[in-house]
Amino acid sequence: MDIRYSAHPRDVKRYTTQELREEFLIEDLYRPDQVVAVYSHVDRMVTLGCMPVKESVSIDKGIDVWANFGTRYFLERREIGMFNIGGEGTATVDGTVYELGYKDCLYITMGVKEVLFASKDGSKPAKFYMVSAPAHRSYETKLLKIADAAKKPLGDAATSNKRVINQFIHPDVLKTCQLSMGMTVLEEGSVWNTMPAHTHERRMEVYMYFEVPEDQVVFHMMGQGQETRHIVMRSEQAVISPSWSIHAGAGTASYAFIWAMGGENQAFDDMDIIPTTELK
Repeated sequence: MDIRYSAHPRDVKRYTTQELREEFLIEDLYRPDQVVAVYSHVDRMVTLGCMPVKESVSIDKGIDVWANFGTRYFLERREIGMFNIGGEGTATVDGTVYELGYKDCLYITMGVKEVLFASKDGSKPAKFYMVSAPAHRSYETKLLKIADAAKKPLGDAATSNKRVINQFIHPDVLKTCQLSMGMTVLEEGSVWNTMPAHTHERRMEVYMYFEVPEDQVVFHMMGQGQETRHIVMRSEQAVISPSWSIHAGAGTASYAFIWAMGGENQAFDDMDIIPTTELK
C-alpha cells in the first residue's frame, strides 16, 4: 500500500512539478487481478482500484490489514464506495452478489468481512474505482444504478462548464457515516469543472478523471486560491485534494470525473467560494 502523508500549504508552494505529482497524483490504478491502494493521512482516506481479469479478487489482496489499519479485516472500522468504469462485473459482499454495469455504484457499510470482485468477461474487464473512509457505525449496503442517482444540472455552455452532477453516496440518496461520492459528467464542448473554485476546510476530496480521450489531458487546479498550482492528468488517474486546496479542472476535451469526500460533515454546499477574479 502506498502511503501519502499530509502536506502543509506553506511547503507545497515550493514543490517542483515532480514533487506535486508524487504527493497528490495517483497513477496506474488498474493492474490485472490486483488491488492498488493509496492511503492518505488527509482524513485517513484510502483510494483503490481493482481490475479482475482471470480470477475473483479479494478487496484486501496484497494489503497487510493489521499493519496498515490495526484491524482484523479491511472494513472492520471503515465504509467504502465504488464505481465500475469498465466492463460488466460483480462485487460479492459477505456472500451477496451485486452486479455493476458501467457507471453503477455500490456502497458497502462498515462491518462487512469479505468483498470479492470479478468480471463477467475477462476480455472486457470491470474496473472498480473505490474510496474508503473511517466509520463508526453500520448502515445499509446498497447498489445504486446510474439511473438511481440524484441528477443536478449545472453550468452553461457560454462558460464552457455545462455539466450534470450525479449524486450517489449522498445524504439525499442514502445514509452513510461520513463518505460522500458522486459523478460529474461534462457535456460535449464544456471543459471546466467546479467553478467558481472553492475550498471546504471541513472536508477533503479525491477526484478521479475518466472518459478523457487518449490524446487529451485535464489540467487539475490545486493549491490555495492565492497560490494555485496544477497537475496534468490523464484518463483513470486520481488526485488527492486536502481541505486547504481548491480542486477544479479544465480539459483539452470533455470528460467525466468521480468525486469523493470525507471529513467533519456531509453538507454538499458547505464551501468557501473564491471568486474567479481573485484567483492567482
